[in-house]
Amino acid sequence: MDAILLQILNGLDKGSAYALIALGLTLIFGTLGVVNFAHGALFMLGAFCAVTLNNILSLSRTVVDETQTDFLGNPLKVEVPYIHDWFGPEIGASIIEWSVPLAIIFSIPIMIAVGFIMERGLIKHFYKRPHADQILVTFGLAIVLQEIIKYFYGANPIPTPAPSAFTGSFDFGTMLGFDPGTIIYPYWRLVYFFFAMIIIAGVFAFLQFTTFGMVVRAGMADRETVGLLGINIDKRFTIMFAIAACVAGLAGVMYTPINSPNYHMGMDFLVLSFVVVVVGGMGSLPGAVLAGFLLGILESFASMRQVVDLLPGINQIIIYLVAIIILLTRPRGLMGRKGVMED
Repeated sequence: MDAILLQILNGLDKGSAYALIALGLTLIFGTLGVVNFAHGALFMLGAFCAVTLNNILSLSRTVVDETQTDFLGNPLKVEVPYIHDWFGPEIGASIIEWSVPLAIIFSIPIMIAVGFIMERGLIKHFYKRPHADQILVTFGLAIVLQEIIKYFYGANPIPTPAPSAFTGSFDFGTMLGFDPGTIIYPYWRLVYFFFAMIIIAGVFAFLQFTTFGMVVRAGMADRETVGLLGINIDKRFTIMFAIAACVAGLAGVMYTPINSPNYHMGMDFLVLSFVVVVVGGMGSLPGAVLAGFLLGILESFASMRQVVDLLPGINQIIIYLVAIIILLTRPRGLMGRKGVMED
């Protein structure tokens, strides 16, 4: 039982990332009908927003510290962050330490602007083009963004630690009555899971309970009729594209302590997230979230040593095997609308 619970917990953080990225993908496909292969790059940009803020907060000047000397007795030159001068050493150090949570605020306007520019500058010209054209142009855009990040930040992963308050682990074993230490789970992974739940709930509440969201849902169901009512549905869909970009960016920001940002991390998650969307059902927001968590947990179980010893490499292909089975038996996905992907 403790092994099962541990694998479920291990699948939650990756499932949360899959669910958040797939949610944004589904929002874009459901509103605009666009297959956006640049969505993984938005996840990557969010992660590098956290890196950028950390670099900005860590900008420093060189001073001579008379209290420290080298082996010859000469005073040492040390780097003092400017933020220490502005807020004092203790508060300045705390601000730098909490750079990842602070990057949430920093990244929101950036990701909204990136989504707006992407939709208005490029995506809108491909609304009526075949999906193959959409895939090619957005995949090309993803490669361009990836290479820009590689040019400015280099090819190596950049460690971006979580605040020290969340660097430990929570002992679920003791809480559930098992032996101490049997189920240990990092605090930050729990934070990421609850953060994903808040974002997902916020998106669903926005679509369900606001007038704007109701109009968007109506436009997703029948775009022409909503347009005939005098509503500028295109403007609202552009805003939804920006919101989807923001969701992907926030997912990337909070994932940085789990997986050090690198220029190809967007591609690593993109293909798997599209599989999640297809399994959940194209255009189905609940399906995207459900499939994200299910496939994340399934991948975690497939990575167990006992399973890998029995079926070598199964952890690398399990998600694709599940996708094949789902598409063969239920082409519209777990929660897709009838008729979608079935003709």
